[in-house]
Amino acid sequence: MNTMSNEKIRAIVTGATGMVGEGVLHECLLHPDVEKVLIINRRPIGITHPKLTEIIHKDFFDFSPIENQLEGYNAAFLCLGVTSLGLNEEQYSHVTYDLTMHVAETLVKHNPGMTCCYVSGAGTGNVKPGNSKLNMWVRVKNRTENDLMKLPFKKAYMFRPGYIQPTKGLKNTQKAYFVISWMYPVLRAAFPKIVCTLKEIGLAMINTVNKGPENPILEVKDIVELAAK
Repeated sequence: MNTMSNEKIRAIVTGATGMVGEGVLHECLLHPDVEKVLIINRRPIGITHPKLTEIIHKDFFDFSPIENQLEGYNAAFLCLGVTSLGLNEEQYSHVTYDLTMHVAETLVKHNPGMTCCYVSGAGTGNVKPGNSKLNMWVRVKNRTENDLMKLPFKKAYMFRPGYIQPTKGLKNTQKAYFVISWMYPVLRAAFPKIVCTLKEIGLAMINTVNKGPENPILEVKDIVELAAK
């Protein structure tokens, strides 16, 4: 276990207009250890809160107009993501690897003491022999994880959730989850290694700053345990 001071958390959250990012933001705004939150979106999220600052910025590959607003934070919760369906490897890599790395490199340049949490996915790293399309998203996510861990963050954690039970009342829950979320108790009992809640992901990210484990790879079991600390 890392020995870290219980410092107040000043977090930058990306992807807050998506399901995971909105859930992480929700937990940050509720948590007493989180002092302030900055979100960077292409469109307004429609939330106001004393802790919250929102920057509307269209081009995530060019932060130069807003870089002076990115300093003074000690946590980066990177929740940007897209499905690989309908994309070839070059397209998926551009919006997954290239974009994530550019955001991370910019943030760590201005906040070298920052803890980074990246939402990857269950099965990342399990690249099978050959170059089948089934391996595509795994290769891209694996490369993203590896290169994020090479950046000079204080610590970088790779979150690998499987099925995520959404938080009730949030507006960006994907429609597919409404169909199966009623099965959550059964899924949790039957598949505890791949099922967690969005609340647990948010709490686990918050806890990485002051209570983060040495292992940078967080599978579902690790996420659940860290959320409970």
